[in-house]
Amino acid sequence: MQTPALLHDLQSRTLLSALDVEQLKRLLAHARKVQLAPDGVLFLQDQAADSFYVVLEGRVKICVPAINGPGIEVQTLEPWDVIGWSWLIPPYCWAFEAKALTPVRLLLFDGKAILQECEQDPALGYALMKIFATLMSKRLRAARLRMMESWAPPGWA
Repeated sequence: MQTPALLHDLQSRTLLSALDVEQLKRLLAHARKVQLAPDGVLFLQDQAADSFYVVLEGRVKICVPAINGPGIEVQTLEPWDVIGWSWLIPPYCWAFEAKALTPVRLLLFDGKAILQECEQDPALGYALMKIFATLMSKRLRAARLRMMESWAPPGWA
C-alpha cells in the first residue's frame, strides 16, 4: 500500500501531514483501498466505529440524521479529506452518518490495529489525538452552524 506518491499526497494534502514519514508508513500498513457507488453508506450514527478514511476520489456527505425526514448535511468532503474520529474515542460509535454522493475511492484505515500501534508508541498516539481533535472541532463546528441555519431559516429575526 505504501507508494511514494501516496505517501507524498498524505503528507502534503491531508490532516495527516502532521505525522512524519515513518508514522505514516505505520498507518499505511493498516490501510486498504475501498470503493462505494453513489448513495453507498460508509457508516451510520451509533454503529460501532473501528476505522477512519481518506477520500481519494469522489465526494462524501456527512450528515446528522433527523428523527423524521432527511438528515442535515453537515459537510461535503472531497479528495484528501479525512473522515471519522469515532474509532479513537470510547464508546467507539459513529457520531454522524457518511454516504457517497458520487462514486468514491477511499483509503480505509483499521482503527483497532492503529490503536494497538498507539499503545506501543505513545508519541504516535499523541500525534493522532491532536490531528483527530482538530478534525472533531471542525466537524462539530460545521454541524452546529448547519443546525442553526436549519432552525433559523433566512428572514427569521
